[in-house]
Amino acid sequence: ITNWKSLSLSLSLCLFCNSTEQTGDYSDIESKFSIRNPEFPDEDLCYLVPGQRDSVSDCNFKNDSHTFLIIHGWSVTGLFESWVYKLVSALFEREPSANVIVVDWLDRANKHYPKSAENTRLVGADVAKFVNWLEELDYPLEKVHLLGYSLGAHVAGVAGNLTNNKVNRITGLDPAGPSFENADSLRRLSPDDATFVDVLHTNTRGSPDLSIGIQRPVGHVDIYPNGGTFQPGCSIQHTMKLIATYGIYNMDQIIKCSHERSIHLFIDSLVNRAYQSWAYRCSSKDAFNKGLCLSCRKNRCNKLGYSINKIRSTRSTKMYLKTREMMPFKVFHYQIKVHLFSDKNMTLLEQPMKVSLFGTTDEKDDISVTVPSMSTNSTVSFLLTSDKDIGELLMLNLHWEKDSYLYGFFSTNQFMIRRMRIKSGETQSRLIFRPKEGEFGSLVQGGDAVVFVKSSETPQSRREQR
Repeated sequence: ITNWKSLSLSLSLCLFCNSTEQTGDYSDIESKFSIRNPEFPDEDLCYLVPGQRDSVSDCNFKNDSHTFLIIHGWSVTGLFESWVYKLVSALFEREPSANVIVVDWLDRANKHYPKSAENTRLVGADVAKFVNWLEELDYPLEKVHLLGYSLGAHVAGVAGNLTNNKVNRITGLDPAGPSFENADSLRRLSPDDATFVDVLHTNTRGSPDLSIGIQRPVGHVDIYPNGGTFQPGCSIQHTMKLIATYGIYNMDQIIKCSHERSIHLFIDSLVNRAYQSWAYRCSSKDAFNKGLCLSCRKNRCNKLGYSINKIRSTRSTKMYLKTREMMPFKVFHYQIKVHLFSDKNMTLLEQPMKVSLFGTTDEKDDISVTVPSMSTNSTVSFLLTSDKDIGELLMLNLHWEKDSYLYGFFSTNQFMIRRMRIKSGETQSRLIFRPKEGEFGSLVQGGDAVVFVKSSETPQSRREQR
């Protein structure tokens, strides 16, 4: 009986092994919780201190408003980066009455990277205690949203795992890769850490555990803008222009441009509500680049960022989209599908095209696209994007460029196209286009553009055609 009692006591104590519920003492918390003001978004004017009720009223914490906790990542300088106040301002612009709190763990974040990565567990425990304290003050956790960038995403994950009850949402903004790609789910961000976890992956280049951002899906919905590897406007050439214009202080942009893009995409979703970016569920970025994944049926598409539909599934949902290089980042996605005919059998790879779109409200000229493969008597599918909303598509021009300056002296490659099928991701419309002149359009390499116009014919499924 004595042994059984001892075992029962051990088991009951172990219920709290992974929890901070048993600690009413907040004296060991090193992280600071700066509650920001919309008038001075970059100033630390007041700190909420766990265990000190007076700080709640002193800092004007609102019990009936949403609370956002912004958690920064690794810091080389030991200072807040400029994105922090931009995100604070954007949150206030969208939710003027919100409590916006910046978690300051700079002292632990400006060590050598491996040490800072290790410190995420300590900081996560601090944040968990802070959230538990809010709950003790009868603040509802359904109103708590943690936003963690880089290492901060894993801080949010550890915190979410340690809180007595789950917070409503964690958003991971390009969670850090090194030390976390193969880590146990208790040490990193995972879907179990909040009622809903959404993640933006923007810098996943390189081999696993060496890429700056984590490659594996770690949320309920994991979105990979532009394939998640490299973001438009983040090239070395673009950075060199910045350096030429603004000086050497922009050198760090080469490293963090794609990584930090995750934050700016989220800011974009807060402030540019009329330009909501949509992401599409897909098995791979290669399939997405063929335009094969633009369906919105059965929750296959979702909003990126703040207004995401909180769809939870047992397996992580991987989603993709294209963006442009600046705010607003939204582009319009089209799948172009054509069947190619020719008198001779040929297969050509990586062919450069220029496409111009003409719609009811606007037009977009000379969109460059590379078609991976073109073969006789085959169907080609590729993705096309426009940063302009052209309205309903009425006409398009297709121009097959020369792939070298020498080409054309010896032979002229040519494909015939009878019709073109086009699907819009944003409107979900499916249209058929036919050559403006004749039954077939003659697409000649290095020749004139072929004009296709909208047909009154309605697309039928293959099953209906059979």
